[in-house]
Amino acid sequence: MDAQSRGRADDIDPADQWVLNPHTGNYELRLDQSAGESPVAARTATAEDSGRRGDTGTGAPRDGREGSGRRGANSPEVPGQRSRRGSQSGGRPAEATATAGRRKRKAPKARRKKALMWTGGVTAFLVATTAVGAYILYEKLNGNIDAIDIGDQGNKNVVSDGPMNILIIGTDKRTGKGNEGYGDKGSAGHADTTILFHVSEDRTNATAMSIPRDLKTEIPECETKGSDGASTTIPGTPDERFNTSLGQSGRNPGCTMKTVENITGVKPDHFMMVDFNAVKELTTAVGGVEVCMAKPIDDPKSHLKLKQGKSEVQGEMALALLRTRHSFGNESDLDRIKVQQQFLASMIREMKSSDTLTNPKKLYTLADAATNALTVDTAIGDAKKLMTLAQEIGKVDTKNITFLTMPVIDNPAEPKPITVVVDPVKGEQLFAMLRSDTSLTEVKQKEKAAKGKQAALLKGPKAAPADVRVDVLNGGEIAGAAGATVTWLQNQQGVLKSTNKANAPEKIKKTTLEYAPNQADQARALAEMMGLPAAAMKPGTADAEGLEAMVLTLGADFKGAGIPITGPAKIPADVEKSSADKAVCAK
Repeated sequence: MDAQSRGRADDIDPADQWVLNPHTGNYELRLDQSAGESPVAARTATAEDSGRRGDTGTGAPRDGREGSGRRGANSPEVPGQRSRRGSQSGGRPAEATATAGRRKRKAPKARRKKALMWTGGVTAFLVATTAVGAYILYEKLNGNIDAIDIGDQGNKNVVSDGPMNILIIGTDKRTGKGNEGYGDKGSAGHADTTILFHVSEDRTNATAMSIPRDLKTEIPECETKGSDGASTTIPGTPDERFNTSLGQSGRNPGCTMKTVENITGVKPDHFMMVDFNAVKELTTAVGGVEVCMAKPIDDPKSHLKLKQGKSEVQGEMALALLRTRHSFGNESDLDRIKVQQQFLASMIREMKSSDTLTNPKKLYTLADAATNALTVDTAIGDAKKLMTLAQEIGKVDTKNITFLTMPVIDNPAEPKPITVVVDPVKGEQLFAMLRSDTSLTEVKQKEKAAKGKQAALLKGPKAAPADVRVDVLNGGEIAGAAGATVTWLQNQQGVLKSTNKANAPEKIKKTTLEYAPNQADQARALAEMMGLPAAAMKPGTADAEGLEAMVLTLGADFKGAGIPITGPAKIPADVEKSSADKAVCAK
């Protein structure tokens, strides 16, 4: 029922206050509750009509020609516009009269609305971006969001100019109606499902890497803040399951962020955390999510029953699907992760293909459910900031979102492996790709001239190691990095004319190599040894004189002597991955 037909103001559905403006393709606030159009939509329609009407209010066309089918002064008024009309020019607004007939309004371009949604395991998360900006809706959604102060962890800015890394955490905390029967009653929760979502600097691609909860790793020391602002330092533990980085021993999401950085070398900018209720509420709000099973499923432990082929799940059934680990593959957490990723991709496709973004009531329901389920860091702790972040991430095309699981192997320390550890080769290769912002999809885009010119700096003849002269400074986070690098260069690479210049004047994010034009062959040789990206190359304009050395300044992207700054161009062939735009049946 439309808001204008309701008897009381407090009965008005917030979503009913928005109407579609067919001329702009946006939803706009209906300030006049008695009108059938928004003020902007009606004003646009009036201005357009004035270009088709006569100029005098008598029905005569402006140019004196016959106007078959054109409206004159006796044409019906646009609803809700009476208060805007004047007494001149046949009752049309002056601004419409002044511009009437001058030019034909261009047809609006096809609009593309973006929705960002993540889900996995016991978690589902949606941030939908739209024109919803009315104060009443903003206050409602803003009041839904919980925020946690994570201290020095994360980024204090909502978005960054470079790559962005968002840690999506699904906790198995048993709060909310109907969730008492899952797992340990009264548990503080764990990082049950975790996804590191990396968005490229140019926003053309993204990588969603799932982190196994049974990964054995070091949980580093971390600092938490209480509601009173007091800080508490929680000691680290050397050999723990990853899922204990949250909830256990008083650890908060900032501790999970620090653990992920410790494992991968990738620093998360923000976190978003949800619990069981998110899956049930969001899948219901979206009207169900289509899934595909390679075989019939009948799991008495999770009460999941699905036929072979396609089905639609929502609410409790969706939660059962994401939590079961006995219906797929070898019943491991790694196989459950694959199902979670397939479910996530399907939900993204559902959001793209459904009428959600053109349905204000459905959109409001989804936004309300998403923000109700969400806990974030204080840097993005209100609806406006979340919308800004979602708009930025929403620039990524669905086909360029890649899902994969952190490469792991069975824990060699266990006679009968139950846990896993990071694959020492494939894991580091993938982490290096994330750190260097290397796309896992083939993104087709026009190469900018400047980018091509920068890449050309790595091409050409290379000097012999014995002829390379370089001063090394440490502008990164690793103590003694400059000295360790010089030792490696001299002993392992034969660069004997390398010198440790200790700490740089300031910390830098990216490693740089400054050199003169006549040192280009030396620079290319050193870049190959160190795995430097083209972006690290900083050529000068004047030639070096005498025995002048190049200057290598190690940044935060430097992870150790002998570890390439850039990762491989492509992910190892046997690392399984999937794309958000392709449907896969769970096995």
